[in-house]
Amino acid sequence: MVDTPMALSDTGPRDARGQWQPAGPRPEPPLFAWPPRPLAVFKWLFGFPGYLWPWTSLYVLIALGTWLYLQPEIARCATFAFDWIAQLYGRNLALLILIVSAWHLHLYVRKAQGLQYKYSVEWLSTSNRKFLWGNQLWDNVFWNCASGVSVWTAYETLMMWAYANEMLPYVDWREDPVYFVALLAAIPLWRLFHFYWTHRLTHWKPLYKAAHYLHHKNINVGPWSGLAMHPIEHLIYFSCILIHWVVPSHPLHVLFNAQHAALTPAQGHAGFDQLVVKDDAKLPAASYFHQLHHRYFECNYGETDIPFDLWFGTYHDGSPASHAAMRDKRRAIHQIQED
Repeated sequence: MVDTPMALSDTGPRDARGQWQPAGPRPEPPLFAWPPRPLAVFKWLFGFPGYLWPWTSLYVLIALGTWLYLQPEIARCATFAFDWIAQLYGRNLALLILIVSAWHLHLYVRKAQGLQYKYSVEWLSTSNRKFLWGNQLWDNVFWNCASGVSVWTAYETLMMWAYANEMLPYVDWREDPVYFVALLAAIPLWRLFHFYWTHRLTHWKPLYKAAHYLHHKNINVGPWSGLAMHPIEHLIYFSCILIHWVVPSHPLHVLFNAQHAALTPAQGHAGFDQLVVKDDAKLPAASYFHQLHHRYFECNYGETDIPFDLWFGTYHDGSPASHAAMRDKRRAIHQIQED
């Protein structure tokens, strides 16, 4: 439902349907550019905002705080027991509610920046039968908490049990600090790699019909839409954590990997391109690239930091030409289905 009392923002062009998009194409990240652009890579890595600052660093700090103050001692995890598993579950549930609610309350309850930088002029649906109880927010919250936190915690439980029983390749930060920090920095890239391929997998027709359709009920997304998935998809999505069975790691790496998977979708699905901090000060918020995936379904399965979509022909850059090409493709598919 359109919130008519609020004026449309003038921070970017809107089409006839009120869809907002960035003005002009965004520069592609230089990590895979050819010929190499080392200075551009350095700026992408260490600039503000950039790959490390502020968001990756924030999630690293959350993981570090979790490890230091909220993590059961690894020795306790040697046998499966209700107490320490419940501690993991309660901690994860609290973290998810805290982080996702912060985005939701600021942007959707307080509406602190109105429609400024919002992709759609519509707010979350409150009377749509495709959602549980007809309410998009409560549907999303249910799948986040009932399934998402449960699967997330199950994976962490397995990993901590394995560490306690010395079944995983282990690295101590005191013995190899450079490797330790480099691995932390690389985890978001691993997540992008894993997400692209598992996302393509969930668009395989049998898996889409069985599971991924649930996430795609959210065409107009909000922060709670990010982890609103079927349990089957949660099992696939959080399997990114299993990399630590083969890559020497510390439990902190596992926590960061798991929390990055659990907490960043709220930002990626916030529905606002920029977070207005104060006056003209802004931080990048959601992903317009992924917004186009929720709008069209058959494009932008990954993110631009690793340009798999560009390499495999599923890239949509938001340009008028890309919009026209997508409309033509849909018309052709519809015509084939009718014939």
